Amino acid sequence: MKILRGLLAALLGTAVSTTGAAQTATPTLSTPTTPESAPAADGFLQRWLLLEPTAATGLTDSAVQAAVKKEYFPDQLTVVPHDGDTVTVGDAQLKWHAVDTKLYNVNLFHFARAQGKPTSNVLFWAVTIVHSPAEASGVRLAIGSNAASVWWVNGQEVVGIYGDRQTVIDDGVSKRLTLKRGPNVIRAAIINGGGATDFCARFLDAEGRLLEALTIRLP
Repeated sequence: MKILRGLLAALLGTAVSTTGAAQTATPTLSTPTTPESAPAADGFLQRWLLLEPTAATGLTDSAVQAAVKKEYFPDQLTVVPHDGDTVTVGDAQLKWHAVDTKLYNVNLFHFARAQGKPTSNVLFWAVTIVHSPAEASGVRLAIGSNAASVWWVNGQEVVGIYGDRQTVIDDGVSKRLTLKRGPNVIRAAIINGGGATDFCARFLDAEGRLLEALTIRLP
């Protein structure tokens, strides 16, 4: 009986390992191959620059606000990075990666695992540049994240959601804001306590409908 149990455990271990390998072989993220992309049909922004994660803890309002206001690297709230740029955080050198997601959300767990980085008690920085063909006033940034997150548009903090939460579409909606004609910088800081981690974002117009005609062009 012990031998049979041992064989069963070995087979189960092999099955788990094989499943994990298959998931790694079919990631939700890929490297962009075109200079520009459009949001998904349901409005979600699918192209981002992600910084490899750095350590952070706490998901309460005060803990998250303290974490995002801490200076990890110079100009962290204004820099517009390029794919492959690096920053030094403590003793670690972290790299920015341009990614496209195949889904409505950006899977930060997949991203971190692909880079051999931790996924728990970490902070991710994300940046994208949304180009608008004309000035758009009264629009809202609608976001969701696992877990807590804070968001900026053109340098202004516009929305934050806190606590240990799952990603829910339009879970947080910003105050009304204006997108400039041309490029607009969207920045997010996502803090994860443990387990899965991801985020999603899209713009809604003044009537709450999807904001159309936007494009995404990373530097």
